[in-house]
Amino acid sequence: MTQKTPAQLRADAEAALTAPGQKRIKLLAQLDEADAELKPLIRAARKMELPIRRITELTGVAPNTVRAWTTD
Repeated sequence: MTQKTPAQLRADAEAALTAPGQKRIKLLAQLDEADAELKPLIRAARKMELPIRRITELTGVAPNTVRAWTTD
């Protein structure tokens, strides 16, 4: 059995990261799109005095994020 060189080990590590890394990049892009869609809706909901707690229950957006989005 031959040992792998450090370069081969690095290449293996890089190959192992590629697919999950690409998946994460795509998911983050989708999250950014969802956030862009939610932000004005959350602002409108707060103007209608919908409680932050209820907004977080419906959207999964953290309370601090709701507060930040409505004070921009």
